[in-house]
Amino acid sequence: MSAVTDTAPGTRAPQPRGGIAQSVSDSLVIAKRNLIRMARIPEMVIFGLIQPVMFVVLFTYVFGGSIQVGGSTSASAYREFLMAGIFAQTVTFATAGAGAGIADDMHKGLIDRFRSLPMARGAVLTGRTLADLVQTALTLVVLAIVAVIVGWRVHENMAKVLLGFLLLLLLGYAFSWIGALIGLSVRTPEAATSGGLIWLFPLTFISNAFVDANQMPTFLRHIAEWNPFSATVQACRELFGNLPPGFQTSDAWPMQNPILASVLWSLLILVVFRTLAVRKYRSASI
Repeated sequence: MSAVTDTAPGTRAPQPRGGIAQSVSDSLVIAKRNLIRMARIPEMVIFGLIQPVMFVVLFTYVFGGSIQVGGSTSASAYREFLMAGIFAQTVTFATAGAGAGIADDMHKGLIDRFRSLPMARGAVLTGRTLADLVQTALTLVVLAIVAVIVGWRVHENMAKVLLGFLLLLLLGYAFSWIGALIGLSVRTPEAATSGGLIWLFPLTFISNAFVDANQMPTFLRHIAEWNPFSATVQACRELFGNLPPGFQTSDAWPMQNPILASVLWSLLILVVFRTLAVRKYRSASI
C-alpha cells in the first residue's frame, strides 16, 4: 500500500501560469476590470477630457494669429500646425494618470492580492496599460471632434489620417509604461501624479509641438529635433497634411524621416520601460 504524499489543498502559494496565451488572457481580464472601474467612476474620464479640450480652445484663440509658422501668422495655418502637437501632448500626459492608478493600487494592497493569484506576473501592468490605452483612444476621438468644430481640417486620405492616430496611440502606450514604472517607484498616488508631470512639461514644450523648432536657439533646436515627442508630431503633421505652405523642414534625420523615427522611438521606449516596470513590480511586491 503506497503512502499518501500529496500536500493538503491550500497549503501552497499559487504559482503563476506560463505561456503567451495565458499571459494575454490574464492581461485582458485585468484590462476589463479597469475599464469597468472607469465606467463606474465616469468623472475619471470626464476630467481627463477637460484639460485637452481647454488646450485646444485656448491655444487656438489665444495664440492663433500671433505665432509665426511657415513665414505666416495666419490663424488658420497655426490651428492646423497646432493640432498634431495637442494630440501628442494629450496621449503623453495620460502617463500621469497611469502612474497614479498603479500607485493607488499599490497603496491599497490590491497588487498584493493579485500576486496571490496564479496569474502571469506582467499581466497586472499590461492590463492596466491596455485599459489606459482605451481611455486615451476615447479622449483622442473627443478631441478630434472639438478640433474640427474650431476649424481643424485634414488634407490627406483617410488611410494616412488613421496611421497618424495609430502613431499617437503607440506613443501614448509606450509612455504609459513610464507611468507604470513611476507608479511602482513612489509611495502615494499624489507623488505619482507629480512625478508623472514634472518631466513631461519640458519634454513637450522643448519640441516642435507648439512653435516652429527652427526659431529656437541652436542648442534647444537640436534637442527638439531629436525629441521622440517631436518625431511623432512631425509624422502626424505630414500624415494629416497640416504642414503650412513655406514650412522649412529641418535636415535632422528624425525630421526627414518622422514616421520611421516615431515608430522606432516608441518601440524603444516601450521595450525598455516595460522591462524595467515588470522587474520593479516583481521586486516591489515581494
